[in-house]
Amino acid sequence: MSYQIIESHREVGSVERLCRTLSVSVSGYYAWRTREPSQRQQQDTHLLGYIRTAYQAGRGLYGSPRIHAALQQQGLGCSRKRVARLMRQHGIHSRRRPKRRTHTTDSRHNRPVAPNLLKRDFNAEAPNEKWVGDIVGIWTDWQYPNLIECKFVS
Repeated sequence: MSYQIIESHREVGSVERLCRTLSVSVSGYYAWRTREPSQRQQQDTHLLGYIRTAYQAGRGLYGSPRIHAALQQQGLGCSRKRVARLMRQHGIHSRRRPKRRTHTTDSRHNRPVAPNLLKRDFNAEAPNEKWVGDIVGIWTDWQYPNLIECKFVS
């Protein structure tokens, strides 16, 4: 981590001064710059290609659990936390679907409207005299709800 800080601030001051400030050796910094990526970094780069492919196949809706499951189906062994870390480091995140809104009222129609016979007078003199109803939206598909009328006895 110290070497990355030195690399990003090289134009501010000399490498020797930055190394002295962070208590690291100058030779260690230059060895870090010329070092090949570790085996783990190479595996992460390889795995990132599969993650991007699974992400695009899921139309950008998949998060780390689903992408991890897709990688497991392909026979790639890795943990979900590793997938989540790589996705986070490379800015890959799932798009969220918009919340479903229940639309129970459609006032823009040319059909006849039932008359309001109760006129908000819900007091009944005898049982089974006045019935009221309510419409409840029950989702059966992404866009089109089925509407069911429920009747309650007052």
